[in-house]
This record gives sequence, structure tokens and C-alpha cells, in this order.
Amino acid sequence: MSPSNDNPFHQMMDLPSGFRENVPLAPLTTLGIGGPARFFFEARSEEEVVAALEFARRRSLKLFVLGGGSNVLVADEGFPGLVVRIAIGGISYARQGETALVSAGAGEDWDGVVARCVEEDFAGIECLSGIPGSVGGTPIQNVGAYGQEVSDTIVLVRAYDRIDGQIRELTKQDCHFGYRSSLFNTTAHHRYIVLSVTYGLKIGGAPTLRYADLQQLISHQQARPSLHQVRDTVIAIRTRKGMVIDSLDPDSTSAGSFFKNPVVTEAQLNMIRSSQSDEVPFFRLTEGSYKIPAAWLIECAGFSKGDRRGRVGISTKHALALVNYGGATAQEILLFADEIKTKVRRMFEVELMTEPIFVG
Repeated sequence: MSPSNDNPFHQMMDLPSGFRENVPLAPLTTLGIGGPARFFFEARSEEEVVAALEFARRRSLKLFVLGGGSNVLVADEGFPGLVVRIAIGGISYARQGETALVSAGAGEDWDGVVARCVEEDFAGIECLSGIPGSVGGTPIQNVGAYGQEVSDTIVLVRAYDRIDGQIRELTKQDCHFGYRSSLFNTTAHHRYIVLSVTYGLKIGGAPTLRYADLQQLISHQQARPSLHQVRDTVIAIRTRKGMVIDSLDPDSTSAGSFFKNPVVTEAQLNMIRSSQSDEVPFFRLTEGSYKIPAAWLIECAGFSKGDRRGRVGISTKHALALVNYGGATAQEILLFADEIKTKVRRMFEVELMTEPIFVG
């Protein structure tokens, strides 16, 4: 039987240079899940981003902007519009006193940028080593790990404003950063497309050692460990948790942390502590506001590392990561995630929020 002409995935048309049809998205994500994009375009410059948006506008297409694919879950049906993959490259440095202003294109590999900054002896993002994805995604979620967040160092975000078609330069204050949040994924969701980011790093600065596990692992080293030592230690920690992309490690076929660490009130924390015989881990954010490890809540709710539900499961190395063990669907991931959220809610009256972006 020939395909129906009513199916948009079979309606072929003449396309401008660089635009493609029915492109599989699963290989472009670290979870390896999802159907095709109706249209696909890889933008390597700001001008090409503008051209892609004009293509979508003229055809009244839905639009999704894809970066490194490390924090997305694509629907099994795919995306019925235009997917624009941001591939703007380039890294430049400028010195301002004791600060290095490092500007990187949104399509640059994030860990590659961290590696180059460590090599240049620029401090401020060394604890963010090994995180998969691209530069453009870092301000959107205010990426953070092991005692650092990118908001600590972001000076400027250059972004395309889809409302008026202008390119804007947003300061750190403009971005309204919070815990795993920003202007880009809250009040101005879908409004801006990140084109480049400028970070202000300390030239010859000391590494950040706020995270207890990191402190313990390098305590046997010299009084002041180098940025290289901290980077290597962070990557070692992430590797043990299956949080570094490795084709030989089945646990790395994930979107990283699938759940955010919840922020609770003091009353909620006290209620959780009263229900547990063991000490409850927490980190004080502000007066009356505390962050509790989602992994701890998940395991207390009865889940274990390595638990499986057919083709999906919890990583054998870290309870926060949901893994595609081969051929899994988005629906299977979501069903397992809902099971975890339901049990945590019933036991602790805490709502786990998912971290990946759902596409389609």
C-alpha cells in the first residue's frame, strides 16, 4: 500500500539548500530515542539561524532548537515541524584585568570549552568537566555540578529574540538565573535562541572545592590542587556514575540526571527527617530553603541502581539516570519515570521534577 498523501512525513517538496526532510533524531541524542524531524537544518552561523526561522515562519511550522542532544527526550512519533540544530562554533579570549572573557559559539562542545579553559589556567568552570552537550544549553538550564554553576561566571548571552527578530546581548542579571533555571526556560520559554555565551573566568585562579566528595578525593594531593587535577577528579567521579558519554558503557545511553534535586521548605525537611531512621542528606540554599538529593529520595522509595522495566532502567551507577538499554521507546521511559515520581510523592510528599526537555 502506498503512503497516504495526508501524512506530512510523505509530502515531499523542493527545499532550500541545507534543509532536509524526515531526519532521524534518535542518533542526535544521548538517549538514542525518538522519531524523525519533518524538516531539519543545521545552522552554522547567526545568519543561517535567521534563515531557518524564516523557513519555518513562511510554512507555519512548529520549531524546535536542538543543541548537543544530551538533555532531550524525543517523542516516538518524532517532531512534525522544523528542527534547527545549532552548530555555531568558535572560541575567543579577551583579557580584562585578572579576568579572562571567554566567548564560545552555542554549537561548541561544552566539555571541549572547559578543557581549553583549564589548559589556559582559567578558573571557574573546572568542576563542570565531563558534562555532555553544547555551550548553548548551559545558560538555559544554568548547568551546575560539584559546587559550580555556569551562572557564577556568565557575563553575557548573545541570543536571537523571536518576538521582534533582533539579536540581543543579555547580561547575567537579565538572565534571572536560579537553581537549574533561567529566563530561557521559565518566563521567556521559547522566546530566545542562544547564539553564543561569554564567561568571565579567573586567570590563574584556584579551583573550586565546595563539594564534599571532591574535597575528599583530592585531600591527599598538594595543598592547592591544580585545575587539571580537579578536572580529572570530576571526570573520574562522573565516569563512575555513568555520567560521561562512553560508547563502551551502556549506562551512558541516558539524558544524564532525569530528575532535579527538589528544593523543600524547612517544614518539609523536618517531616522527612522525622520519618527516617537514617540521617537525611540536605544542602541549605537560603533561609528556610533546602535541597535534597533526588537520588536519595528515589532509593528510599524502594528503587535501586540497576532496576529494569524491560528495555529501560535505572543506571547501575547512579539512581538519577534513566537508561535506554537498547530499542527503548519514549513512552517506556515516561512510564518508568512516572512510577518513580508517584512512589516518591506518596512516601515524602515531594514532587520530583524532570530535567530533560520533551520534544514532540
